Amino acid sequence: MQTKVVRKKSIGIDHVEPTLTPPSVSETTFLQKPKLTGKSKKRDIPEGLWTRCPNCESLIYDRELDDNLKVCPRCEHHFIIGARERIHSLVETCSFEEIDPLMESVDILRFTGVASYASKLAAYKKKSSLLKDAVITGIGKLGPHRVALGVMDFAFLGGSMGSVVGEKLTRLIEAGTDRGIPVIIISTSGGARMYEGMFSLMQMAKTCGALAYHARQRLPYISILVNPCYAGVMASYASVGDLILAEPDALIGFAGPRVIRDTTQADLPEGFQTAEFLQKHGLIDSIVSRKEMKARLIDYLDFMATRRQAPPEPA
Repeated sequence: MQTKVVRKKSIGIDHVEPTLTPPSVSETTFLQKPKLTGKSKKRDIPEGLWTRCPNCESLIYDRELDDNLKVCPRCEHHFIIGARERIHSLVETCSFEEIDPLMESVDILRFTGVASYASKLAAYKKKSSLLKDAVITGIGKLGPHRVALGVMDFAFLGGSMGSVVGEKLTRLIEAGTDRGIPVIIISTSGGARMYEGMFSLMQMAKTCGALAYHARQRLPYISILVNPCYAGVMASYASVGDLILAEPDALIGFAGPRVIRDTTQADLPEGFQTAEFLQKHGLIDSIVSRKEMKARLIDYLDFMATRRQAPPEPA
């Protein structure tokens, strides 16, 4: 605000009368309100520390989740885990000897589509340097028992069964037969690998043939089904175990619900492809939590070993 001097003749003295003039821009900058930013004051959660359960939606500290074998401590939801994590949760420390660790798939048929088979194999091998294909096989010690253990990994091309998966499992079963030890296969898969055509379908017969020779020696075979387990794998070695176990809420079947509904033109029972439904209808012998799996397997092997050593009953 500025002022100017105005002379009042009637009084005879100088009188200072204020005169209002518009303020300059520089004088009014302090009157402007600060701009509000759209950023929230809520702190972001750092990645790699917490995981949200897809079932109960609770936040779980990752270290607590790892200590609990990737099972939600609130609702018992079983997260999908890798093959090596499963192996470490079952076998005794440093007792696992891997079989055929360098065997890997090749593009025999030169399959091309949206992306070539060769490029997909290269991408998945780069993504997980510890996996050469969708299964890891080896001999390990489970409690007091030596077992031939095969574990599939859904992270590699959806756990699909190709020539390498079938060959590695067949060699594992034959090794178990030759050594006179039980075979345990943990299956999670989307089915036979379409990129290998009929070669992948032939693995269904090959693995079941090896299991038939294993059964002739009266040796146990335990099949464990984990989420998800579908199609050619479920239609072959996964469903012919002497004992078939499953994790809670595992999705198990041959084809997806939509395909079955469109084919049969019938309403399907609710939850008809869950482990609980299949146990109720006789396909699965027992549903076992991941945290209890090792102890239960040892109990089953104790019983089976005793039965095998017992002399045959008189006719």
